[in-house]
Amino acid sequence: MRLTTLLSMAARVVVPKHYRYGTNRPWTDAAKRQNPPGKRRRKVFVEPIALEDWSVFRGDKVEILTGKDKGKQGTVIQVFRHRNWLILEGLNTHHRYIGKSEDYRGTYIASEAPILVRDVALIDPSDRKPTEVEWKFTEEGERVRVSMRTGRIIPKPVVERRDGIVPEQWKDGPKDTSPENTLEKTYVPSLKTLEEEVMEKLGIQENRRHKRSYWY
Repeated sequence: MRLTTLLSMAARVVVPKHYRYGTNRPWTDAAKRQNPPGKRRRKVFVEPIALEDWSVFRGDKVEILTGKDKGKQGTVIQVFRHRNWLILEGLNTHHRYIGKSEDYRGTYIASEAPILVRDVALIDPSDRKPTEVEWKFTEEGERVRVSMRTGRIIPKPVVERRDGIVPEQWKDGPKDTSPENTLEKTYVPSLKTLEEEVMEKLGIQENRRHKRSYWY
């Protein structure tokens, strides 16, 4: 699906007053089944976390601090910042049947449920143990995450995009446009018409001028 199509769908979505967001996009059938017309679900209050204070990203290694999977470590595969949710690969799962019918019980599958960001801790790569982190600046002015237990820097994960490209490891090829050429200003504004600019470029001399015309 093209990005423009996705943005146009999101712009047309009008959610009810008591709509409760989940992991599904509001215009999908799964979200509509969870929020049928007339249903008022219990409001869930979300503790706001500033964008600059968010310290867990997709691809990070974390350890679960509470719940049935307490002590297990996993990889963050999805982040919902507006809900303070994380999805961990293969952890905090719940099982359910899909495709039920009158003569078929459905398929029993396991899917990852969201977990609150406060219920996990980042893994310090130096000793593979959970730690709290804080943001600091290096001597070069780069903002990095630092383990409060060991003082080591926890680098941001390198994640592939859906097309298989890693932006941090991308190298420009011979057909790629360089940043210098992209920022170069080549357009010179002019009050001439398109025809006049074409004639000037081709060296055509034309002394005649269009007569004035009126719409009445």
